[in-house]
Amino acid sequence: MVASSGPSLPLPQMFVSSAIAACTAEALTLPLDTAKVRLQLQSGSSKYKGMLGTVMTIAREEGPSSLWKGLEPGLHRQCLFGGLRIGLYEPVRNLYVGSDFKGDPPLHLKIAAGLTTGALGIIVASPTDLVKVRMQSEGKLAEGVAKKYPSAVAAYGIIAKEEGVLGLWKGLGPNIARNAIINAAELASYDQIKQSMLGMGMKDDIKTHIVSGLGAGFVAVCIGSPVDVVKSRIMGDRAGRFTGVLDCFVKTARTEGVFAFYKGFVPNFGRLGSWNVAMFLTLEQVKKLFIAKEQH
Repeated sequence: MVASSGPSLPLPQMFVSSAIAACTAEALTLPLDTAKVRLQLQSGSSKYKGMLGTVMTIAREEGPSSLWKGLEPGLHRQCLFGGLRIGLYEPVRNLYVGSDFKGDPPLHLKIAAGLTTGALGIIVASPTDLVKVRMQSEGKLAEGVAKKYPSAVAAYGIIAKEEGVLGLWKGLGPNIARNAIINAAELASYDQIKQSMLGMGMKDDIKTHIVSGLGAGFVAVCIGSPVDVVKSRIMGDRAGRFTGVLDCFVKTARTEGVFAFYKGFVPNFGRLGSWNVAMFLTLEQVKKLFIAKEQH
């Protein structure tokens, strides 16, 4: 588990546990993420309305399988990013606290650890995020028109050829900001909520994990939604509409108002809330399996 209670795993096992948990959560909740991306990229149109409405529109017009567009790069992303940001959180937090510290680490050091591992993880995994957004944003094509990105592996090559190798890291600035902030919000709040519940005498069980995961998702979407919208728009910008992060913020606010930064809030919370519950539940159970194996 991410929280500081209980025994710790060696880094390789923690990385594997985190990658498995993140990939499980990704596969279960990707339709909500696809709906979120479509809502965030929508500008001057009302085609997509609400989380369920967007899911139903995509399924009706493009087929149910389209809701899992981007699953391949999504799993690539979670193996790298999920494994690094979650797997490194506890070691980095303990490094910031110091070897002599006893008890529950202070909240500001949990936040610092989350910011650090989120930034490090996405620097490595940003190309997978870009490909995922590009594939998710590709709507229904006219009959006979081939998909621009037939697969994730092909997409990496197409983007590198058309936009240069560094094009795979397009939007890295807002992506670092988004993922560092959301990672800190998720992991630090899960850690804090769980420790508070355990301190109140609650058991370290599934109920505690579900409540902590939902709390982590809510905190993350409240804090991270504006940078998430900007990240999605810059990564999905093939026409060169935005020159950078600040330009995207200014143009979005000017043309659509500040509430545009919370476009897709409900599907974003539906996605992050359910994602965090699925991820932390899986992580806790996989960790227990590793710990039990070590004790035999």
